[in-house]
Amino acid sequence: MSLKDQITEDMKAAMRAKDSERLGTIRLLLAACKQREVDERIVLDDSAVVAIIDKLIKQRKDSVEAFVKADRMDLADKESAEIKVLQGYLPQRLSADEVLDAVKAIVVELGASGPADMGKVMGVVKARLAGKAEMSAVSMAVKTALAG
Repeated sequence: MSLKDQITEDMKAAMRAKDSERLGTIRLLLAACKQREVDERIVLDDSAVVAIIDKLIKQRKDSVEAFVKADRMDLADKESAEIKVLQGYLPQRLSADEVLDAVKAIVVELGASGPADMGKVMGVVKARLAGKAEMSAVSMAVKTALAG
């Protein structure tokens, strides 16, 4: 079963259980997937769905930060709950050490050295670690590997 099919099944289960918060988040995710499919005239695979989930989580984290600054804990709690639902669809993430090891292996494989090669390394790393690691952590690992 594809990730998108799993999300659709979870939406049906949330409807049956009358879990309105979870249902709203899942519908939002499916709408984002459908929007991308219509805009680009493609059918999303699991890695593309994971990328959409990552984007939605990042947006929610930014919103939580803004709501906390504005002292709107009710809205921050709602966004945090959505983050938890969305994270349930992400594959197991690599640890920081695993990310650094993978990045170092790619740097050696490409023969990259120094900050000038960051773009070349990031292109390969993004392709291989998409959905398996948070890209901000990957970027830091690439900088560390190229500096050392």
